[in-house]
Amino acid sequence: MAWDEWEQLKSEAAADSETHMRLNQLDPGSGPVRPAPDPGQYGDLKVNQQDLAKIGTNAFKLYNDLWDKGRRAVPTSESAAGKLTTAGFALGGALQHVALRWDEQLGSLRDACAHISNHMTVTKKLHSGDDHYIRRQMSSIDLLDAGFDERVGEPGKQNPVYGEKDDKKGKKD
Repeated sequence: MAWDEWEQLKSEAAADSETHMRLNQLDPGSGPVRPAPDPGQYGDLKVNQQDLAKIGTNAFKLYNDLWDKGRRAVPTSESAAGKLTTAGFALGGALQHVALRWDEQLGSLRDACAHISNHMTVTKKLHSGDDHYIRRQMSSIDLLDAGFDERVGEPGKQNPVYGEKDDKKGKKD
């Protein structure tokens, strides 16, 4: 498309009041209207101690496996890099760089696994304490509520335990 043709199309579009240029957007109100999902349809967040323990255990196993199996190539790569460098090959420096980066990334991954494992252990202990605390608070509330439920008769009526209302009380002769 030539420049003159582009300018002509722009001026025609500007003259036509119904034509407008739109970039990267939809007409307002177009598209499917989706109401916000009801949080109740997903259920409550539930986790039990076995789930947390399993996650922590798997993270700890992965941590150990990464050390045992993930570092197998590092010593031989470093040795080969040294020999290649000594022999005058530029590939030796590149191989050394790769081995160093691999070891750094492996360390970062192991740190993340250790963090997950430790976090699950702490979370398990912390929430276990929370569960016991909430259970104690709820049982004491039930006990307290039972103490306030002393109604003998219908609601709104005076409890006969307290006797009849004396109209002479409070009146001076």
